[in-house]
Order: sequence, then C-alpha cells, then structure tokens
Amino acid sequence: MIEFPAAAIATWGAVVVFGNVLLTRLGAPLPAIPVLVFAGSAIGNGTLSFTHILFAAVAAAMLGDCVWFAAGRRFGHRLIDSLARFSLTVATSVRHTRTLFGRFGLPIVAVCKFVPGLALVTPPLMGTTSVGISAYFAWDAAGTLAWAAFWLLGGAVFEQELSRFMAVVRSHGATIFDVIAAAAVLYIAYRYWQRLNFRRRIAHMQVSPEQLDAMMRSSSPPVIVDARPESVRDEDPWLIPGAMLLDLQSAEPLRSKVLKRDIVVYCFCENSSSSRKMCEHLHKEGFSHTRTLTGGLDAWRQSGYAVRPMPPRIETFPAALVGT
Repeated sequence: MIEFPAAAIATWGAVVVFGNVLLTRLGAPLPAIPVLVFAGSAIGNGTLSFTHILFAAVAAAMLGDCVWFAAGRRFGHRLIDSLARFSLTVATSVRHTRTLFGRFGLPIVAVCKFVPGLALVTPPLMGTTSVGISAYFAWDAAGTLAWAAFWLLGGAVFEQELSRFMAVVRSHGATIFDVIAAAAVLYIAYRYWQRLNFRRRIAHMQVSPEQLDAMMRSSSPPVIVDARPESVRDEDPWLIPGAMLLDLQSAEPLRSKVLKRDIVVYCFCENSSSSRKMCEHLHKEGFSHTRTLTGGLDAWRQSGYAVRPMPPRIETFPAALVGT
C-alpha cells in the first residue's frame, strides 16, 4: 500500500486513523476519506483489523463533534460568525444546514458527514439550538458509524485496484501523501479563487449600515428584505425596522410599486452568502437597484441602529421572485 513495513502499519494504523480523523473533525485542512479508504485497503489484505480501525475512526469523529457541539452551546451564533470569517465554505454550508434542519429535523445529523461542507458546521450549529444532548449524540453516533464503515469497506472491496494505483504512484517517485497533499492544495486554491471572484462581482452591490440608515430617512425609503433562515429568526426574533421577511413558500408577485424602489437584502453575519446570491439573482432579473447590507444584521446592531421585535404578522417578500 505505502512504503511502510506491514508490522508498522499493523502497530500504528489505528493511531494514524484516530489522529487524522480527529484533526479533520476539529477543522484542520486534512483529508480523512483517503486515509480511511487506504486503511480499508490494509484491512482487505489482512494487515489491519476492521474492528480496531472502525472504533478508532468513530471515537475520533465523535470526540471532535463533541468539542464543536459544546462550543456551539457555549458561544452560540458568535462562534458561527467567527467560523464564517475564516472558512471558504462555511457561509454557504450554514445556510444549507439550517434549511435542512428546518425541513427534516435532527435526522440530518446522521447524514451530514456524507454531504460536502455540512460535516464541520453541523455540530456547532446543533449546539446553538435547543436539541437534547442525548438525542443529538444518538443520531451522530449512528451517522458516524455508517460513514466510517462505508469508506473502510470501500477500501477493502477495492484493495487490488488501490494496490495497482499505488504501484503507479511509486513508479513516479511519489507516495500517497504527495497525491493527497497536491489534491488538497488544488482544492483550497480553487475555492479561494471562487470566493474572490464572487466578491469582485458583488462589490458594487453593497451598502453600509450608515448608508442604509440615510436611505431609510429619505423621501423614498428602500424595500428591506430579511433573508435569514426561519430557524435563525426564531432564535433571534429581531428585525431592522420596516423589513419584510423572505418567504420561501410564497409564489405571489410583489406589488409593482415595491419593485420600483431600491431593495436592500440582509442576512445574519458578514460572510453569509444568502443575501449576496439573492442580490445577484435580482440583478440578473433586471432589478438593478438591489443591494446587500455589509455585515448583515450583526453590523447594523453593532453600529448602534435600532431593531424591533418580530411582529405576529408581517409582509413577506416572495421567494419565487428570487429563485430560492
């Protein structure tokens, strides 16, 4: 498989898997799946024990999830906002996870590790909710067991193919670690380029809290749209005065007089992509006066501007218009 004696692999295989999976679950930019697959290959040729490796992978993943869940419960949305500032994909993943949780509930925890981008954000996000600890970890354990077993068994089934692949890699003077490192660097560079390109496209579509305040005081105030997911609004039921809610269920068109005004969209934190993507879509549909609020509701609050509690009845902005 790799250039280590079989005895060394048998002795340290479980330790390597545990360390790799734990670091990955804590957020380190290390690929866990290739390590599990090649561990499965070693299981297939009898070098490693399936039970030992499975236990190591599940224990490491559960430990990492426990840390993130506890951090989410302790620090709440501040932790999510901080993650969004450092990660290339957290902003989008947060939105997707909240939407899935609102639709399917806690069982999404069992499948999140199979969905790219959701595995890291789900534990801290669940920590910010009121879900029970025992219920969360029951679903997490089931999902983690299925996830680890899937990749280990996959490696065992394709043991011969992986051995041939490694023979080709070695013939070029490289190891599996070189392949994994190169793939990781290319992926990170691609995601970083995507984010920079997206920010350049929407740079002219933003307003600051100060600019929005001035627009609201003018003779023609803008339409303000709260694009936060319903679960976020339930936990933080405050709005910018005059804001409409993005209604994911409505297919009704907006009144023509509304569409003639400026539109300002906001979400919950600086890097949330929901408002940006909605703004970009409205621009493509011909609504050229659409802007996003820089920093979202958090920045509005931090600038000292007023918010109001969520009323029992409020006008909505139809999602059919924005293609959500």
